[in-house]
Amino acid sequence: MLNVTEIRKDFPILSRTVYGKPLVYLDNAATTQKPRCVVEKIEEMYYSLNANVHRGVHFLSQEATNAHESARVTVQKFIGAKSPNEIVFTHGATESINLVASCFCRAFCKEGDEILITAMEHHSNIVPWQLQGDIMGIKLQVVPINENGELRLNELEKKISSRTKLIALTHISNVLGTINPIEKITKIAHDRNIPVLVDAAQSVQHLPIDVQLVDCDFLVFSSHKIYGPTGIGILYGKEKWLDALPPYQGGGEMIASVSFEKTTYSEIPFKFEAGTPDFVGSAALAAALDYVSEIGLEHIARYEGKLLEYATRRLQAIKGLHIYGNAANKSSVISFLVDGVHPYDMGMLLDKMGIAVRTGHHCAEPLMKELGIQGTVRASLAFYNTYEEVDALIKGIERIIKMF
Repeated sequence: MLNVTEIRKDFPILSRTVYGKPLVYLDNAATTQKPRCVVEKIEEMYYSLNANVHRGVHFLSQEATNAHESARVTVQKFIGAKSPNEIVFTHGATESINLVASCFCRAFCKEGDEILITAMEHHSNIVPWQLQGDIMGIKLQVVPINENGELRLNELEKKISSRTKLIALTHISNVLGTINPIEKITKIAHDRNIPVLVDAAQSVQHLPIDVQLVDCDFLVFSSHKIYGPTGIGILYGKEKWLDALPPYQGGGEMIASVSFEKTTYSEIPFKFEAGTPDFVGSAALAAALDYVSEIGLEHIARYEGKLLEYATRRLQAIKGLHIYGNAANKSSVISFLVDGVHPYDMGMLLDKMGIAVRTGHHCAEPLMKELGIQGTVRASLAFYNTYEEVDALIKGIERIIKMF
């Protein structure tokens, strides 16, 4: 079991107070807090290694380049990619999906072709494809869910047609907590020669992921969801796909040579990394991944699973409280509503007790429409959360119910 008391000492923000109450941070699906080692790495990069990367011949530039490219290898090993060339640095999971949507559709799609997504997708895995629909006439097909918030896999297979060019789906729903069977879905897709993009923004911090085992063609995630800095993320792509895709943006770094008549592009992954990269962010992300690896994702998953079971059991005991998302295979997210209490009111009143939760549609409006609601209260857990914090949440909800 994890020594959560010691782990919490690595996160100074967890010891602060809000409105005179100890902070209970249960908004980890939105962003996670940062351990000291990540902030210290940022400080080190700016104070000791700050120089532009790749083309400089001086010592600082070479040191910064080594740190940046070492971070790429750290990411490669963390998700089990074959080569660091399969790791592209982006601004986050959202830009990673936009990159694939733009480049893949330009290269492989025509009017009337279809992208298959699911009813539980975040807006970041809906809107980029709709933008391509506006440009190229690409259409979306949507796989429905059952009453427990699980994908209807038989419907997924039915919706695949000769026009299906790619399947893009979330690994873990940011609303329902459902863990989708991505290995099974990838096999279904590959049996029909269809590539798969996995949105791992809500899973990479909770579960071990091996992209070679999953056999997905693309995978994306954001640094700030896995205890790293904001503003940087990852696109993993199999080399054959990254080689085949055209560039996403133009500028420095991504070129082999430029003339006024013609430009030739660099090899992967640099072909997709126009401009000065966030070499400070990449080094800090690597520090976050090393921190998580040292603790062990298997240990994290086991602890968070037990904490989720405890929180679910206690919430289910509250009269008039309804949980949305009751999949058999679920991760550390609980979305709920209480009869007679608007989710915004619940969130505001919990905040006054020092308890941070998320309220609203969670960037999943189509899912809310399917559920027949406008939004929920969402409590999302991390490995630094405690059973006592869950008890504080329960006590706060019960107090608010009495008020109403």
